[in-house]
Parts: sequence; C-alpha cells; structure tokens
Amino acid sequence: MLECVVNVSEGRRHDVLDAIGGACERSLLDVHADPDHHRSVFTLAGPAERDAEAAARSLARAVAERLDVSSHEGVHPRLGALDVVPFVALDGDTFVAVDAARAFAEWIAEELGVPAFLYGDADRDGRSLPDVRRDAFTRRRPDHGPAHPHPRLGAVAVGARPPLVAVNCDLDRDDVILAHEIAAQVRERDGGLPGVRALGFELASRGRAQVSMNVTRLPVCGMERACTAVRRLAYEGGADVERVELVGLVPAAELERCTPEFVAWSGIGPDQTIEARLAG
Repeated sequence: MLECVVNVSEGRRHDVLDAIGGACERSLLDVHADPDHHRSVFTLAGPAERDAEAAARSLARAVAERLDVSSHEGVHPRLGALDVVPFVALDGDTFVAVDAARAFAEWIAEELGVPAFLYGDADRDGRSLPDVRRDAFTRRRPDHGPAHPHPRLGAVAVGARPPLVAVNCDLDRDDVILAHEIAAQVRERDGGLPGVRALGFELASRGRAQVSMNVTRLPVCGMERACTAVRRLAYEGGADVERVELVGLVPAAELERCTPEFVAWSGIGPDQTIEARLAG
C-alpha cells in the first residue's frame, strides 16, 4: 500500500482545489486547505501500489494547468506550485516508495519541465526537505530537469519517507513572537524534541498565531508529546492552545498511542486515520 501526500501552493480558490482533487478520482482520501498558508495537502492512496503514483501524476497535470506561483503569497515556505510530493510505504516497504519517488521526479521533469529535487530515502545522500529548501538552485542543482525554476510552476521536492504527522497548534492570541519562541524550543534542530520540525506563523485571517509542526519520528516522539509540549510552553508564555488542527491524516497506530485526555482535547478522532479513509 502506497500513500502520497501532495502539498500544493494554493489554499484559497476552492473551485481550483475542487478541479485538482477531481483529477485524482478514487485515490483521493483527504484535502486540507489553509488560506493563510495559501497551501493545500492532498492525501492519495489506493489498494494497488500504482494507484497513488497515477493519481499523483494526474494531480500534477491539473496543477500545471491551473496554478502560477510567480506572484504567490502565503506564510508557508515553498519551492513551487506542486511544492512537495512525498511517497510513503504504509506497509514499511521503503523500496516501493523510493522507486515511486524517483520515477515521479524523472517524469515531472520530462513531462512538465519542472526541476525536481529528491529528498529523504529517495535521495542517495539522504538529504532532508529543509536541506532542499535551503540549498535549491544555490548550493544544489536539481536531480532532474532544468537548472532554473519553471517560470510559472517553480520547482518540486520529491521524497520517500516513513509516515509522519503534520499538526498545527493555534494559540489563543496573535502573539507571533511567542509562536516563534515555542517553535524554536520544540524543534529538534534547536535542541528540542526528537524528530520535530516546527515553525511559528501569523494567521492574519483568524487574528491568531500558530505553531506548525511535522512530527517525523513517531516511534520516538509522538503527536501527543509534541502538542502537549507546545501547550506547556504556551502556558509559560501566558497563553493557551486554542485549537489543535491535523493536516492530512494520521496513522491509526499513532492515534491509538494517544491518551483519551489528549484525544478529547485535540478533537482528533478515528475518522481522521489513513486506515479509516481507505476502508471507506
């Protein structure tokens, strides 16, 4: 079973998002759109390993027809219109995800002329997505495609990785400085929790600040530990976490690790698991 969690640089025009999602047909399990991030996450999977690959290519064509990032504005960092395409082997067969990622990167460069950078298990040097964002077109050339960004579509990062959880913690105020401070304290890079990547954002449309996290090493640090750390640090800063927002879906095994208290507080339920959507 192969999953693909595509990040697209569009989160405001719902007619465009509907058209992009419609290109994926039955393989589309979930869409999460955010107008402040100006970004949407499409979760694709299917009973056959090639379902996610075919759906990802259909989605890429739909993005190429409809999006232009030359004037894109949003709080989330981005490389291009089809920004990040990670393949995830849900059964643990990493080689399947690696093969799919490398094939997709080669295809999008040849078919659409979009430069592709490999990351994670798909990259022979194991470089991370933050590495790609930092080094693309400066210290690193694309693995496939032209040496310069596509004029409308930019570039894409294509990876293979284990399952992760993307989760946002919205503070009960617009204190973006506090959100930056909390993000710095919880992310692994700055000595925080293992496997946690975190950024602080301003959510202008909601009048709130947000700590946005990717929890990438679930066996070591789970979703509950990361979110409760943010809540504790918010308390220490005189604030609280007003909302916990799951971006995409969560593996059922990870939700089962969470305490009933966390599930009740976060509002994340069994219907938001990958397995539940596949069964549906």
